[in-house]
Amino acid sequence: MDLVLWRHADAEDGAPDLERKLTAKGHKQAERMARWLRKRLRAKFTVLCSPAARARQTAEALEAPIQISEALAPGAAVHKILELAEWPRHKSGTVVVVGHQPELGRVAAFLMTGSASDWSVKKGGLWWLSHRERAGEAQVVVRAVSAPDLL
Repeated sequence: MDLVLWRHADAEDGAPDLERKLTAKGHKQAERMARWLRKRLRAKFTVLCSPAARARQTAEALEAPIQISEALAPGAAVHKILELAEWPRHKSGTVVVVGHQPELGRVAAFLMTGSASDWSVKKGGLWWLSHRERAGEAQVVVRAVSAPDLL
């Protein structure tokens, strides 16, 4: 299974938090990352997204069906995100989770080290992780870590 942890792109300041929208820079970041992802994603994948406007707008750049989940709202627990993504055995094989910091950084840290540390994911950036088994041992493999300004 592949798990793409995609942080929402640059958003407006203000409140209420869930209504904050992407800035012009954020729209460009989301488009750039979506273009890169579309070239690399398998034909079948699932997009799970926070209900926050900025996350939805980021996910929409991928031009694929989106499943909105309250479980991905700011403050989501690592185990809830992984449970929602059905890690490591999701039936589609690839899940793109569009969400927030520090939650996505904590998921990446947990999968790589077993501890939900506060790792940073740049706005509009992503971590692409894969689960595999080798000699009967489960492994997490980093496929990519990128930010929109590097594409």
